[in-house]
Amino acid sequence: MFEIKPLTGFIGAEIEGVNLRESISTELADKLRSMVGRWHVIFMRDQFLAIAQQKQLTRVFGSIMQLPYLKPMDSDPDVIAVLKEAHNSGGGVFGGEWHADLSFLEERPSGSVLNAVEVPNVGGDTVWADQATAYDSLPSELKSLIEDRDANHVGKPYGVKYAPPKEVRSSRSIQMTCDDPASDKEISHPAVYTHPHTGRRALNVNPTYTSRLSSVTEGESAPVLDAIYKHCTKPDFCCRFRWSVGDIAVWDNRMTMHYAVNDYDGHRRLLYRTAYREES
Repeated sequence: MFEIKPLTGFIGAEIEGVNLRESISTELADKLRSMVGRWHVIFMRDQFLAIAQQKQLTRVFGSIMQLPYLKPMDSDPDVIAVLKEAHNSGGGVFGGEWHADLSFLEERPSGSVLNAVEVPNVGGDTVWADQATAYDSLPSELKSLIEDRDANHVGKPYGVKYAPPKEVRSSRSIQMTCDDPASDKEISHPAVYTHPHTGRRALNVNPTYTSRLSSVTEGESAPVLDAIYKHCTKPDFCCRFRWSVGDIAVWDNRMTMHYAVNDYDGHRRLLYRTAYREES
């Protein structure tokens, strides 16, 4: 029996009674898409999916998208091994800042699927923040500053101008393209995103990739963006998930930000990630 267990009042739900190792029926696919539309991130425990099964699930939500800047698995160009080895300690971790995946691309991923393969006994959680509810509750003075305007995004971790110091860059267990001048090019997107199916509006800025509000300088943008980030990452809008091996998460990258918690130095953590572009 299909059962939905919300994890918070706004974002995140566990879906019970599904077996994603089997063929996914049209009815189940419709329900899964509906649940991501409602809760923005859903979790299904104890699935233990092979890569082919993970890709089958990913295609429920759209076409699989191969992502730039991150080296995929040698065995499958559609899958990224999100890995931190036990010996990689004292530095950053992949995804260890609030972000929406690759928002600096002309067309970012609509969403992603994560498949937990190996996790530490303690730590290594992921946190998602609901940017639709954050927008709904944004103070009117901040709303007025971002309505009907664009924000500029750049590939900060991958470029030259904004490159973080090497000692705080993400885990060396993941091969990334860095110091690429092309990543410094600014791409404009609406500062408030409207979902094409639900009609909900969501904040569309994030501290990892947003450089400034369009038509003003970075310095002029900074206090506005800082106030928005302080608001939109409040625990009120967040869902924190404790991984176990075999767990699956699916989220809408356009309606959320997420953050990988780096509190497990000395332990290995491996998740397989696929991304999708929603069919128009």
